[in-house]
Amino acid sequence: MTVTHIQPDQVETFSFDWGTMKWFVSPVTIPGAANSQGEVIINPGQGHVRHLHEHADELIYVISGTGTQTVGDEEFPIAEGDAVYIPMNTLHSTMNTSWRTLRLIVTYTPGGEEQALTALPDFTRHPAGDVVDWKR
Repeated sequence: MTVTHIQPDQVETFSFDWGTMKWFVSPVTIPGAANSQGEVIINPGQGHVRHLHEHADELIYVISGTGTQTVGDEEFPIAEGDAVYIPMNTLHSTMNTSWRTLRLIVTYTPGGEEQALTALPDFTRHPAGDVVDWKR
């Protein structure tokens, strides 16, 4: 049976120097899932370097906070309620420009692209239920 109810404390956390991610849906954790979806938290004044996803489109929905988004050659502000579509093979980055956390829902289609993030040098995997603190 496919899992239909996923709670945040039931999934592992990915952490980086700039923030954290929780992937609620992924083909890795839910066999047959067509996409990956998770919450990304970018700490104040932080962000990630420009990169691309070779095999997946990305959709970002801003839950709260403000930031600067790049997609290809475009750079624009993002805020609560905004959505950003990033086609596969397109360079992009997200920066938090506020003193508050920037909270995003991120979807990769097809799913599984988030697993490439585990190869980054600042990646740490935390078991489900662990609370990951932000160190400054």
